[in-house]
Amino acid sequence: MKGQITFSQWVPLMEEDCRKHSETSGIRLPENFSINKIFGEAISARKLNRPILQAALTLRKKGFKTCILTNNWLDDSPQRGILAQLMSELGPQFDFMIESCHVGMVKPEPKIYKLVLDTLQANPSEVVFLDDIGTNLKPARDMGMVTILVQDTNTALRELEKVTGVQLLNTATPLPTPCQLGDVSHGYVPIKPGVRLHFVELGTGPVVCLCHGFPESWFSWRYQIPALAQAGYRVLALDMKGYGESSSPPEIEEYSLEVLCQEMIVFLDKLGISQAVFIGHDWGGALVWNLALFYPERVRAVAGVNTPFMPMNTSVSLMEQVKANPRFDYQLYFQEPGVAEAELEKNLPRTFKCLFRRGDEDPVLWMRKATSDLFAGGFLVTFPEQPSLSTMLTEEDIQFYVQQFKKTGFRGPLNWYRNMDANWKWGCKGSGRKILIPALMVTAEKDRVLIPEMSKHMEDWIPHLKRGHIKDCGHWTQMDKPAELNQILIEWLDADVRDPPMTSKL
Repeated sequence: MKGQITFSQWVPLMEEDCRKHSETSGIRLPENFSINKIFGEAISARKLNRPILQAALTLRKKGFKTCILTNNWLDDSPQRGILAQLMSELGPQFDFMIESCHVGMVKPEPKIYKLVLDTLQANPSEVVFLDDIGTNLKPARDMGMVTILVQDTNTALRELEKVTGVQLLNTATPLPTPCQLGDVSHGYVPIKPGVRLHFVELGTGPVVCLCHGFPESWFSWRYQIPALAQAGYRVLALDMKGYGESSSPPEIEEYSLEVLCQEMIVFLDKLGISQAVFIGHDWGGALVWNLALFYPERVRAVAGVNTPFMPMNTSVSLMEQVKANPRFDYQLYFQEPGVAEAELEKNLPRTFKCLFRRGDEDPVLWMRKATSDLFAGGFLVTFPEQPSLSTMLTEEDIQFYVQQFKKTGFRGPLNWYRNMDANWKWGCKGSGRKILIPALMVTAEKDRVLIPEMSKHMEDWIPHLKRGHIKDCGHWTQMDKPAELNQILIEWLDADVRDPPMTSKL
């Protein structure tokens, strides 16, 4: 059974070996001695060496082949979910993974190192082998591989830098790995006759629904989807109504927040999900705060990215509030059906290159003041005919959005802006309510529209609110500062959403 043994088979064999050794050595074992308990606690406390993992990712991006070689059993223990999560996180990050329990060999047997060479299709002199156990390095070294003992992480990384010639220490915050279009499963939920919602899905665990804003797509969460899934969550990133492969009915009233929230509840019902975490950006943020306000029993926790929660002012209509704030003049330009559609659909690549920019790249668009000829010449008139590509996007990214909006146009997305009176009347019904569920507000320093100051009174209405703030970040936070956003979201989810760990009773 060597190398292909289950945990439940291995434990009694190991305990028997310990008893025999105790008898022959004269060392007395404690009365409560338990291999199962010792290893259960060790497994629960096991953590990834993040700097080493990041070094492997950096080397892989530089063209190195990477492989994980593990000594592990077929885990049928009560803690087996921990190993499953670990392996599901590591697997996609490497070119190859060799697990002893599936190949019938273990380190330090020489034949498993030969398997590594065959898998990598490499000569020993081309391989750098790292391990935290010295005896596992000797066979690799004897074969001619370069070996590095990992006891102190920084020391090991300095050795790896010398061998590979690649800088691995003191590097800038790396860009997270985005999900590839083929990595995610696609789903479609019928909401009502003529309306369906499309989503992509990755991961297992507590459900997290990601709701994008204008004019975006599920693809705007491409850097968050793998990170949240690897952190132990079931991620559902939606094409919001009017976008992508979701339905895009032309009627304006189909896009009121009341209707959109009702349809999100149907979305949960059709998937058999009793509660979900909702994270929203821009218009998606407005949606998720209203879900928390009107359907708190279905919202496990809620987070707004850039979009603050602002209780409805029952004395002044929403339209009047917008007219009084020059920062939102563009929303007035969006009111007349057909006008903004014609401009934004005229040249889709230009539209997205104009809109998707970092906070310090082209702020002038958002800072125009109201005039009698509001947005004369168009919404994008201040931009050149051939705008440069923002540093936070690739041409391939732009083409994805172009293809999505070729399907739907801008009518549905713009209709989200055309329900101000309906949204005000519905919002007033929640006047005076507080949001008492776990909540997070993430502000972005250089968002020119949803400025951080707009969130300053949120604690009055959300007493348990937690906060994150991202410096040098504009409106498109998910792709402007993805690593920083991922860290904030995962730390909050792990603290406020994660199921309590299960304790084995064996």
